Amino acid sequence: MSSRVVCPICSNEVDGRAINAHIDSGCSETSALRAGPGPSTQSQKKSKGSTSQSNTKSQTQTSFAPIFSMNSKKAEPSSSQESETSSAKRQLETPPRSSPQEGPPRKRSRVALEEAAPLAERLRPSQFADFIGHETVVSLIASGNCGSFILWGPSGLCTRCGKTTLARLIAAQTNSVFKELSATVAGINDVRSIAEAAKTTLSLTGRKTILFLDEIHRFNKGQQDIFLPFLERGHIQLIGATTENPSFKLVGALLSRCRVFCLERLQDDDIRTIITKALSRASSSLDDPTLSPPSSPSLPKLTDKIISTIVSLSAGDARIAISLLELVINARDFDEPKVLTLLRRSVATSYDTAEDHYNMISALHKSVRGSQPNAALYWLARMLSGGEDPTYICRRMIVCASEDIGLADNHALPLAIATLQACQNVGMPECRINLAHLVSYLSEAPKSTRAWEAYLRAEAAAKQDASLPVPLEMRNAPTTLMKEVGYGKSYRYNPDYAHPVHNTYLPPSLQNEEFLKEAGDTSGKMYDEDALRSWEINVNGGKPWEGRANLPEINSDVDNKRSS
Repeated sequence: MSSRVVCPICSNEVDGRAINAHIDSGCSETSALRAGPGPSTQSQKKSKGSTSQSNTKSQTQTSFAPIFSMNSKKAEPSSSQESETSSAKRQLETPPRSSPQEGPPRKRSRVALEEAAPLAERLRPSQFADFIGHETVVSLIASGNCGSFILWGPSGLCTRCGKTTLARLIAAQTNSVFKELSATVAGINDVRSIAEAAKTTLSLTGRKTILFLDEIHRFNKGQQDIFLPFLERGHIQLIGATTENPSFKLVGALLSRCRVFCLERLQDDDIRTIITKALSRASSSLDDPTLSPPSSPSLPKLTDKIISTIVSLSAGDARIAISLLELVINARDFDEPKVLTLLRRSVATSYDTAEDHYNMISALHKSVRGSQPNAALYWLARMLSGGEDPTYICRRMIVCASEDIGLADNHALPLAIATLQACQNVGMPECRINLAHLVSYLSEAPKSTRAWEAYLRAEAAAKQDASLPVPLEMRNAPTTLMKEVGYGKSYRYNPDYAHPVHNTYLPPSLQNEEFLKEAGDTSGKMYDEDALRSWEINVNGGKPWEGRANLPEINSDVDNKRSS
């Protein structure tokens, strides 16, 4: 009796000699046996006086495994083979392990893969009308003839499923061949093979090929050059997706051949609409077997507080919103306080060191400069919660202490240096206290940029003419020869005098230059009546700025503007 094996695809037991035919038929053929002639057939051939050559051939065939004795065309079975096949057929007619309602094995596998996908993947929009938000960008792309372009924005922000869905919809609308790669695993050889195939497809069928490359910034500058010849000839249309700033991560030659669409985060109303539509589709899938249903047998009723929490935690990222919605749908205990706690604990702080690192430290510095301690402390907390190095923040605040506070408060710089030492010695999380102290002090301290602006003026003068000699009386005279030449002659040592004295400190052409302005000097400063009025309304309670009376030249300028 032949041995039986388990099919690796459908998990049904199949005769070992028929396993190959079973797999080739898509796991639907279980009775046909294509094995070579068995021992009984050989004995019959020997009893009939077959030639030694045929006996040798038959014995050679039976010495190999069944997979090597398969014939492309089924041979006519002998009587013994028929009886053996009938016996095997009776054995294979036993019911399979899986339920008959599950359908064919391939269909079951496809359904299992679809059900394993996250809810955001199952609810991908199938047409441009389903897109929510970014109306200007989507309408421009949907109109076609936009060529190759780069989609730049945080992950998941492009409606419900991200930038990949947008690329797929473009390919479907233009009847183009769609190829998708990820720069995290693909290389230039993959791009080259797709480009060569695209060239052949275009010449034979006239269909264009759209290559969607996710995380395109992962390609280094040398690898990015692979796209240039194919884009110039029009063999492919490139759609790149990146969460990094293309100005820093992509080469100029590639940017010159592509348009860049910047996608901002979605508004709260857009996220609410996405959640509503996702719930509607998920509810419909419970009654429609053709749709991929969620894993929960029933959908709970979401309260306004839960929806508002999802919208707030998603921070404009549609993918996070749908993931949180899926978490609520699959929650076993639908108790509102517990669900809200679960939602808040499931969201990690988003802090991208490549982009947010610079944006948030800029926001912190500018908040301190603008004397806004509340905003400065908020950005400080965002950075520390995201895992930023506290010593990096300290170094930036040391610069701020001299650049923005400067001569208005000479205690700011020593405090910033002390805070850096405290962070190095104490470390996180306790050094948050020291940083909060420093940021609050710098925010409330008076501001003066006199020293920094004075240096910039002096630097400009130094670059304008770098050949101006040092005046003789300012020169050092360590030797007798230098004294005889006139170095240091007529220099007056200030501490020797009971009264002020004058020396020639600058070259003659710069004697009247004033780099460091007097305190309160507003010459060269900008005056913007709209900006001032906005400050008076939003910060000063609608009352006029008290400094208006001290600026008669500005008041006259304002009167002239009003009269004109």
